[in-house]
Amino acid sequence: MSTISTSSLGPANAPDENSAADPLAAADELGRRLGSPRTEPAADPQLEALALAVSANLPVLLWGEPGIGKSAGLRQLATGLGVPLETVIASVHEPSDFAGLPIIGDDPAATGVPMAPPDWAVRLAASGRGIVFFDELSSAPPAVQAALLRVVLERRVGSLALPEPVRVVAAANPPSSAADGWHLSPPLANRFVHLRWTHDPRTVARGMAGTWPAVPVPVVDPARVSSAVARARGTISGFLTARPGLAHHLPGDAESRGLAWPSPRTWEMALRLLAVGYATGAGQKAVAAALVGAVGDGAGLELLNYLENLDLPDPDRVLADPAAFALPARGDRQLAFLTAIVSAVQSDLTRRRWEAGWTVLAKAVEAGVPDVAARAAADLAALRDTDWPVPTGIDAFLDLLQLSGALPGGS
Repeated sequence: MSTISTSSLGPANAPDENSAADPLAAADELGRRLGSPRTEPAADPQLEALALAVSANLPVLLWGEPGIGKSAGLRQLATGLGVPLETVIASVHEPSDFAGLPIIGDDPAATGVPMAPPDWAVRLAASGRGIVFFDELSSAPPAVQAALLRVVLERRVGSLALPEPVRVVAAANPPSSAADGWHLSPPLANRFVHLRWTHDPRTVARGMAGTWPAVPVPVVDPARVSSAVARARGTISGFLTARPGLAHHLPGDAESRGLAWPSPRTWEMALRLLAVGYATGAGQKAVAAALVGAVGDGAGLELLNYLENLDLPDPDRVLADPAAFALPARGDRQLAFLTAIVSAVQSDLTRRRWEAGWTVLAKAVEAGVPDVAARAAADLAALRDTDWPVPTGIDAFLDLLQLSGALPGGS
């Protein structure tokens, strides 16, 4: 039988000393290289919608089939924000893991029984900021979902209050594809912005080549804050005034109740999303996805149609030169804009801006629609400093304001 001498092994075939010591070292290095892809700027509305909701400090729930990159997208976002990420698999925890475990002290009757928080909550509290990621939420039984209510809404875990900068994100698979899946309870579902997480085959192919889209980090422009808040308030208030039936609508079936649906809570979320969208200059598709994710498909699509046809002027610019402003012709635009004007005055209250607000409201009287401006007039009058004289633009509203108590009789 022929043999091969070890001296015939060249340098290329000789076993490496490090590999001999650790046969997995080379494999680990290969894995590290595959796990360190590049990122590039790319338009990705779902990533931008996630970043927008996280920036607005609203709880977000990512819905998507297993294995499509929900966790990876969140890791990218945490890295981009420079904050720690704590992942908690909700389906393998007990309710006490979120409500806290009781710790008996020396005198429970005097000091009470504190509820000890888990280690991940302690780490986030010590950091002062971060993202807590509740994965597999739809696989968590109803008792665990109930325990999560306070964590999601109040940021409290046991007796520990998480710092305000800590963001909450969750992920869920549709009940049809979740292991022992449950529909979300309506109280828990109504506390999230629901985003549908899908995959683009072209993005996946590009990622396999070593390049994934970068997660955009929205930055609020301080110069836009006042106008953004005013525009958002005017828009949401005007829409709900026109469509009061959408202020609260609990769906009839269990599956829909476990998704996004309109309520006063979710309209407040939509208000915050819209304001942050205006202040950051976020893309239209990302803002649309976030708004629909807050109030649901039906109400959300109606709101988007309303926004598309609204086109409100910047209230701060109008207050700077109210005489040059022309009141919109449509009643719903008039109401939304006058609400935005009052909100803008309130956010930066000075006598000049307050008087400019009355100049704008007087245009509603000139246009023959004082009833549209009645509510805005009462709100604007309530902002008056007692040292400020009554402006001439208020004359058309005096009877209404004196009746409501916003102005004393004879002012």
